[in-house]
Amino acid sequence: MGKRRAGRELLRSLSKKQKKHLREFGEEHPFYDKVSGRPEATQICELSEDSDKSSKESDSETEVEQVSGYHKLLATLKTSPESESEEEEDESESEEAEESEAEMGSEGSQNIGEAEEGEEDKNDVPEEEEATDTAEQMLSQEQADGTDTSCDPRHGVIEEFTDVKHESEFSLETNFMEEESGDCNADRRDSSSSQALPEDPFKQHMDKELEEKEIEKMSTLPKTSSQSQWPRLGQVIFSSTLEKHKTLKADKEVDVKQLHLRKPLESTWPKVNKQFLSAVDKAIDSSFTPLQRELFCIMNSYRDLFYPERNALTNGEEIRHAYCLHALNHVLKANAQVLSNNAKRRDRKPGTDSDDYRDQGLTRPKVLMIVPFRECALRIVHIFISLLEVNDKKKIDVSNKKRFKGEFGSDPEEKPPNLKRPEDYEAVFAGNIDDHFRIDIIIASPLGIRTVIGAEGEKKRDFDFLSSVEILIIDQADIYLMQNWEHVLHLMKHINLLPLDSHGVDFSRVRMLNLNNWSKYYRQTLLFSALQDPQINSVFNKHCFNYVGQVAIRNVPLTGSISHVVVQLPHVFRRLEADSVTSVIDGRFQFFIDKVLPEYRDAIMSHTLIYVPSYFDYVRLRNYFKKEDLNFTHICEYTKKAAVCRARRFFLKGEKQFLLFTERFHFYKRYTIKGIRNLIFYELPTYSHFYSEICNMLKATDSGADATWTCTVLYSKYDAQKLAAVVGIDRTAQMLQSKKNVHLFVTGEND
Repeated sequence: MGKRRAGRELLRSLSKKQKKHLREFGEEHPFYDKVSGRPEATQICELSEDSDKSSKESDSETEVEQVSGYHKLLATLKTSPESESEEEEDESESEEAEESEAEMGSEGSQNIGEAEEGEEDKNDVPEEEEATDTAEQMLSQEQADGTDTSCDPRHGVIEEFTDVKHESEFSLETNFMEEESGDCNADRRDSSSSQALPEDPFKQHMDKELEEKEIEKMSTLPKTSSQSQWPRLGQVIFSSTLEKHKTLKADKEVDVKQLHLRKPLESTWPKVNKQFLSAVDKAIDSSFTPLQRELFCIMNSYRDLFYPERNALTNGEEIRHAYCLHALNHVLKANAQVLSNNAKRRDRKPGTDSDDYRDQGLTRPKVLMIVPFRECALRIVHIFISLLEVNDKKKIDVSNKKRFKGEFGSDPEEKPPNLKRPEDYEAVFAGNIDDHFRIDIIIASPLGIRTVIGAEGEKKRDFDFLSSVEILIIDQADIYLMQNWEHVLHLMKHINLLPLDSHGVDFSRVRMLNLNNWSKYYRQTLLFSALQDPQINSVFNKHCFNYVGQVAIRNVPLTGSISHVVVQLPHVFRRLEADSVTSVIDGRFQFFIDKVLPEYRDAIMSHTLIYVPSYFDYVRLRNYFKKEDLNFTHICEYTKKAAVCRARRFFLKGEKQFLLFTERFHFYKRYTIKGIRNLIFYELPTYSHFYSEICNMLKATDSGADATWTCTVLYSKYDAQKLAAVVGIDRTAQMLQSKKNVHLFVTGEND
C-alpha cells in the first residue's frame, strides 16, 4: 500500500502539462527528470532489486528503466472510463487529479490480497473498496452491452483512443446489424459466409494498388475502346487506357446476394423500388427494372458511366433510385471497413505493422451528388431514409427534418394557377427549384459548390472537402447548360486535389492512393443527361480518369424531332463553313449578317422571330441590331415580366419587325409567342424537342399569311449531334456530305 500511495503522490505532484505529456508519450518529459543518487527515488518506479547501483551507471540503462516505470504507471490510467473520454484534455487540473487517484486505487485493489496492511494504510481501505466496486461495475456493464472484452487489450501500450462502447451508435452500418456492434468477429463471420460469392467490387476497386508506370500510361497513352449491344441500353462503348479489361455483359436476371449489398439494403431495396416494377418483373421476382439492372451492373463494377437518355417523364426516378442505392451501398461498405479495422487494431499485438489498416481518405466526404434543384435533393434524402428503414418500428432519426423539409420542400401556393406547360416542363420544374444549396453525403448544386470553393484570390474559400471523393454523381447535366456550365468546370478543376490542411487526419489510416495524390484515378463518375452535347462529352472525356475505364451509351436517333411539327412549314437548312470549333462562333455571326439578315430586312418579312441558344450570341446580335437601328425587340431570361409583356404585344401587332428570343427564356418560362410568321434558328436548339415546340407556335391566320411562312436553320459540320436529333441520322449524313442548302417540307406529324 505504501507503493500505491507513493505512486499517487507522484501523479498528484505533476502539472497539467506533464500529465498530458505522460498520457501521450508514456513517459515524463526528460526536462522534468529528477536526477538523484539516492535509492529511495527508484522505489517510486518500482524498479528491480538490482537497480540500487551507483549513480555512475550508464544513462541509457537508467532511461530504459524510467520508461518502463512510466509505462506501468500509464497502464493504471487505462482502467477507468473517465480517462478515455474525448473531452479529457479539456477537464480542469483538479478533476484530473481526483480521477487519477481513483485509477491508482483501482490498480492497488488488484494486489490487495497479498499486501500487508499497516496502521498508516487503514485510511485507504474505503478507497480500495470503492475502486473494486468500480472495476466490477465496468466488467458487468461491458457484459451487459454485449462488448467482447477480448477486443480491449489491457497492456501498458499506448494506443489510439477508440470509444468501443459507443462506436456503433454513430455507425450507419451497425445500427441495422443484429447485435454485432461490439463483436470483433463479425467481419470474419461475414467473410466466411460469403466465400462462395465473387469478390466484392468495392474491395476489388479500392484495394488495388496502382504502380507508377500505370499512372504514367494513363496520363500519356490514348484510350482503346470496344462496343457491345445491350438489350435495354443499346450501343454501349467501353474504353480504357490500361490493358484491355473483360467486357461486361448484361445480366438477364440479378441475384441480390451477388451484388454484395450491405444491410439493410438487401431487404429494403425490393420494397422501395417496387413502384417501378412491371408485372413481368414481379413475375420473375426481380427487384430491378431492365434499365436499372443494366445501369447498376455498370455502376457496381466501379466504371465511369455516361448515360445521355435520362428523361424526366419516363425514367428519371428509376435512375435516381439506382444511383442512390449504389452511393449508399458504397458508404456503408466503407464505414463497415473502418469499424472492422478499428476492432482489429484494438486486438493486434504490439509492434504490428499499422499499414494493414489503411481504409480512409484525407477528408471524410466520400460521395458527391450534383443535382440542379432543391427538390432533387429532397427526393434523394427521402430515398436514403426509405432504404435505411428496415421496418415501421425502427424509424430513422433525421436531425432538423422539419427545417430541411421547409427549406427544400415546395409551397403549393407558389405555383401560378391556370398555366398550361408541356409535360416535360412540369416534370423538370416540380417542387422547389432553388439552385443554390448544399447539404451533407454531399448533395449540392453547381452554384452551391462554387460558392464554397470560391475563386482564386478570395480569402474564404475551401475545396479540401473534395480531396477524397470516391464517387461523383452528376445528375441532369443538361440543365446546367441552362444555368451556368462554368460552375461544373470549376468543380471538376478542384475535385481530388491535395488538401491545404491536414484536418487532424490519422495518416496511419490514410490509403496510399490518397497520399500519392492518385485519388482521381480511383474516383468513379456517374454522368446522367437528357441529351448528348459537346460540352458534356468534354467533361466525361477530359475530367474522368478512372483506372477501371469508362462506359458511354451512344445511341443515334433514327427519327428527329422535326417529325413532331404539326403545321405545314418549309424548312431551309443553310450550311456555313468553319475551319475549327472556335471559329464557328464568328463564322456564324458573319454568315448571318451577310447572307441571312438582308433577306429579312424587307417589310414584307415582318413578324420574324430569331431563336438564339447562346446568351453571348444574343448580346452580340442585340448590340448589332441597335447599331444598325433595326426595328426589333428582345426577350431573354433576365428580362423583367413587364418588359416581356410589352415585347410580346409589340411583336404580335407588328410594331416590331424582329424579336430576339433566347433559349434559356424558353427553357424556364415556356411562353407561347403569338404572331410568328418567319422563324430563324440562329443555331440548332440544345434540346431537340424545342425545335418542334417553336415551330408549332405558328398559327394560321384568316388573312392567309400562312402561305408565306418560312423557317431557316443555320448549321455547320460541328453540329452533327444536334442536327441528328432534329432531322434523324440518315438525313444528317446526307446533309453533312453535301455543301448545298437542304430544303425540307413537313406536312404533318410523323412525316
